[in-house]
Amino acid sequence: MQIYMPTNVYSERNCVKNHSKELASLGEKAMLVTGKHSSRINGSLEDVEHALQEEGCAYVIFDAIEENPSIETVMKARELGVREGVDFVVGIGGGSPMDAAKAIALMIANPKEDAGILYEKRDLSALPVAEVPTTAGTGSEVTPYAILTIHERRTKQSISYRIYPELALIDSKYLKTEHLSTLIDTTVDALAHLLESYLNTNANSYNRMYAEKGLSLFGGIKDELLECKRLGKEPQETLADAVFDDLMQIAATAGMAITHTGTSLPHGLSYALTYEMGVPHGKAVGIFLPGFLEHYQAKEEVQEALARMGFENVERFTAYLDELLGKVEISEELWQKDVDVIMGNQAKLRNYPFKMDKETLYRFRR
Repeated sequence: MQIYMPTNVYSERNCVKNHSKELASLGEKAMLVTGKHSSRINGSLEDVEHALQEEGCAYVIFDAIEENPSIETVMKARELGVREGVDFVVGIGGGSPMDAAKAIALMIANPKEDAGILYEKRDLSALPVAEVPTTAGTGSEVTPYAILTIHERRTKQSISYRIYPELALIDSKYLKTEHLSTLIDTTVDALAHLLESYLNTNANSYNRMYAEKGLSLFGGIKDELLECKRLGKEPQETLADAVFDDLMQIAATAGMAITHTGTSLPHGLSYALTYEMGVPHGKAVGIFLPGFLEHYQAKEEVQEALARMGFENVERFTAYLDELLGKVEISEELWQKDVDVIMGNQAKLRNYPFKMDKETLYRFRR
């Protein structure tokens, strides 16, 4: 058994300001990778700018990261980074900017290479990366993964390199401007990470500690999250600061969990729904969790996971997710194609501890 967690993680109020020296120590000039709007609304971009200015560190902003970032966007950022001579990258936002930051750091460090290297297994290094998460979902601030959209294949896939951030600066105050739908979707993504890691070929008593902690934390806030949905109010109107703190910790521990195990079948099945139907990633993953638990052969392990979340059985868990997420209608044609793709995805199948057949997988859609 092995535990490897190389990212230096700080989680506290005013985290970026408090650790400006560590952030600036990563290089001489940073590229700040983010989207167009949310990092400006929640104040995270401003905090990073002020921290670097305080330390006399130069920076350039690339704010064109889309939801589910593409290879093409990564290459545009690489052009700017090479031209500006940046020597480290800071991802600011949800999973999209944080994942993109890792891929961009790889491409800037290898300016003579084309985008083909993203999915080749070669001995290449990346620039140092720092991450400032503003959603409680992917845990990308502590994982080595970077998932990009591949338009020519109409899917998403993690690049071939494990790029751990040097530094993660986690401050739950950035969650307070999130819309309820985004908060729910990203939280369910973190929940999927926890469950797919706990029920995984690569799970062991060491790395399960992360998933166990995250599942227990989720159990402690799940009712508040659902009540917020029932009231139809935005999170900052109903959730206490302690809940936002727990949400960020859930995301980080979930990221630490999948760092050691990888994800499994629900994540693999989700990509077609996101690409072809525009279903948000967390929701797309979440709708497959009930089927994943229902058909998992080690029932005692499923029951352990459910108990940590405070659910008596799979039926109660399913009812909770149905109310929290709503349902998604998947056409027969897309579902058949999706199942065929997963049955050919050896990476996801290897992370599932039991033999999976097409008929069983087909029943994951409810």
